Amino acid sequence: MRHWAPIGFAMQSALPIQLDAQPGLYELPQTLAGKAVLAVAATGLMAVCAHVSVPLYFTPVPVTLQTLGVIFIGLALGPALGFSAMALYLAEGAMGLPVFSPHGLGGVAQLLGPTGGFLLSYPLAAAAAGGVVRALRLIRSEFFAAVLGSVAASVIIFTMGAGWLAHLSHLGAGAAWHLAVAPFVPGEVLKIAAAAGLYTSFRRWHRV
Repeated sequence: MRHWAPIGFAMQSALPIQLDAQPGLYELPQTLAGKAVLAVAATGLMAVCAHVSVPLYFTPVPVTLQTLGVIFIGLALGPALGFSAMALYLAEGAMGLPVFSPHGLGGVAQLLGPTGGFLLSYPLAAAAAGGVVRALRLIRSEFFAAVLGSVAASVIIFTMGAGWLAHLSHLGAGAAWHLAVAPFVPGEVLKIAAAAGLYTSFRRWHRV
């Protein structure tokens, strides 16, 4: 029995070390390197969402999952890191990396094209989603706070997107509404619900 005691003691001593290794995943936002990893991962998610794209014949704005990605990233990463991740995403696209919707010119030309207002709104939208949910989740349910944050982000996205399209194409408010907002409202409602649900599940998993 005395010969096995050191082995048992060693296993007991090693166990806490193994268990303590996992929480390091949750400490990523606390370090500069961790924030960089999360920001790059967020741009990868955005690239995937951008390539799920369906063009519409009556408007230059395609249907994509980008707004879902922006909102979820803002909710999950918070205002500062969410803003930085989306700014990095725009920089990647401006350099010519294939991270924007394929139904566009790519690069800087896409940022200055009909959908440029939507793209340029992403850093502000992510910051709004992250800021609102963190301000309200202590006094409201997390899902409800996430919905409000998602709505705030969507308002910014559509305001800047429609405003830029109207300016670029010399459109009135009514025409911009019908081309850049109205066709996307039903889908946006679903994206808001999905983003809030994903964020709530993410927070629940984070606490386990």
